[in-house]
Amino acid sequence: MSEDQHAADETTDDDVPAGPLRRGWTTGSCAAAAAKAACSALVGHGFPDPVEIPLPRGGRAAFALATTALSGDTASVGIVKDAGDDPDVTHGALVVATLRRGAPGSGLRFAAGPGVGTVTRPGLALAPGEPAINPVPRAMIRAALAEVHDAPDDLVVEIAIPGGEQLAERTLNGRLGILGGLSVLGTTGIVIPYSCSSWIHSIHRGIDVARATGLTHVAGSTGSTSEAAVKALYGLPDEALLEMGDFVGGMLKYLKAHPVPRVTIAGGIGKMAKLGQGLLDLHSKRGSVDLAFLARLATAHGGDPALAAAITTANTAAEAFSLAGRRDIDLGAAIAEAAHVTAAKVVTGAGIALDVLVFDRDGALVGRSSG
Repeated sequence: MSEDQHAADETTDDDVPAGPLRRGWTTGSCAAAAAKAACSALVGHGFPDPVEIPLPRGGRAAFALATTALSGDTASVGIVKDAGDDPDVTHGALVVATLRRGAPGSGLRFAAGPGVGTVTRPGLALAPGEPAINPVPRAMIRAALAEVHDAPDDLVVEIAIPGGEQLAERTLNGRLGILGGLSVLGTTGIVIPYSCSSWIHSIHRGIDVARATGLTHVAGSTGSTSEAAVKALYGLPDEALLEMGDFVGGMLKYLKAHPVPRVTIAGGIGKMAKLGQGLLDLHSKRGSVDLAFLARLATAHGGDPALAAAITTANTAAEAFSLAGRRDIDLGAAIAEAAHVTAAKVVTGAGIALDVLVFDRDGALVGRSSG
């Protein structure tokens, strides 16, 4: 995923198209460019098209204007977001900056227009009540406005993303307490296709919100089935659910530095088997299920050599699990205990009570660690 908006549905590297991938621009870049062009028109210099802005880490970017409007002390510019080859939910969205002169001495103020959310919970980089225009995009807007000759000191900058409230339903904003629309994001201004950074960033922010709201139990899940199952099992609120995906290591390392009293890891048989093997990135391209490892687990829990041989030649972890079940070997519990050992090493010394749950494809609990 990119550093900008990502969908709540799990996306894996298997979905990445072949060949070189085209980079794109974050909503923060589009907002900064639109704000600069609107400011230029507001002070009588017209709408520059294309409009150039500086990027946070050096370099510049140019954007074509999609819409313009000027009326009295208000100017508006819209720029179409191009996320390159990333499956960003905001690709093709219109990012609109509307600028109007503020009261003398009021300085530069930000406002959320239609489709941009508002922060409602503590724990994020912005205080509750603030428009969800993140700190780096705010700095980008300030830097872009500074390049406009005669730009006024007192301005209200409203950022809107028409249709953003509907798009936000496909992101984790609601879970983080960002209501009413999307966030204006981006730390570099550039969207790197299929980057993992935004996914891990959202996990971290979810932990921050959970801690700030006083939650004592969070659950990281590998997918929607295990998430629904662990939510039902423990009666957890949505804000306690972390969409961990394959990034169990990224979640646990952040939790060690920012602990929550109780942490549950929930996932399917194959993913939890890989965690039991010692993998902290559960994606298929980082490693596959070791059937010989599962055979050893089955043997350690009472399985005979014939079962071990059958598991070693199984097609999948699910088939290995089924073979063990026919012999009354609780392979699910064995997988959960092995996964617990791997995870516990990461958070050693953090004072976290950890447990691991293994669910089958139907969301039935088939393994649980004693931790």
